[in-house]
Amino acid sequence: MRIPLFGKRDRRKAGQGDPAENAYARQLSETEIASGEHRQFVGGMWDEIGLQQFEFLKSHGLLPGHRLMDIGCGCLRGGVHFVPYLEKGRYYGIDINASLIEAGRKELAKDTRNKEKRPDLRVSDRFDLAQFGAEFDYALATSVFTHININHIGRCLVEVRKALAPKGKFFVTFFRAPAPLHLEPIPRAGTEIVTHFDRDPFHQSLREMEMLGELAGFSVELIGAWGHPRAQEMLCFTPV
Repeated sequence: MRIPLFGKRDRRKAGQGDPAENAYARQLSETEIASGEHRQFVGGMWDEIGLQQFEFLKSHGLLPGHRLMDIGCGCLRGGVHFVPYLEKGRYYGIDINASLIEAGRKELAKDTRNKEKRPDLRVSDRFDLAQFGAEFDYALATSVFTHININHIGRCLVEVRKALAPKGKFFVTFFRAPAPLHLEPIPRAGTEIVTHFDRDPFHQSLREMEMLGELAGFSVELIGAWGHPRAQEMLCFTPV
């Protein structure tokens, strides 16, 4: 059995209120998709977070002619905004969960503007961006690094670096820790979330992200708070 490399938490609880194990690789049934269960499966806040991603990238220079890679695209919470905005064939998405990709296609079909857009959506558990045969101007990973360990973050950064244009930008959300190797859990103010050093949901320090970025061939800029409702902060990785 393969270990999921990225994904958002199934928010349901087990036992005495402890978070359930990350069930993101579970395949949703056609019935669940038809009922809209996929929107909750990726963490809810469908309209709020999806639109927020879109407006953020636009404010940082995303234009209709750019190529965008959406890592952990899921059922296209952000994609339903990006696809109609971008030119045909300019939106790319990758995710571990095939059923969520299918749910995303159904979401796109609700908007007639997407009929000829031809987004390229693929399933992978290895961040395999080379399979697309494209060079990306922008890449985005929202609520991905918050659910994977540092080894998997390193793999993601290496694969993105190989596929990103020389002047491209890779935006990533994360839960910030105050220092490297911060072993204590961190309750996130204004939310019910508690992040951890070595289990999902994960936190990392800025220094740890800078070190990983440097090893993968990036410079790293902390953008910080960007209005995310669960207090995730934003980083920008640019090739060096």
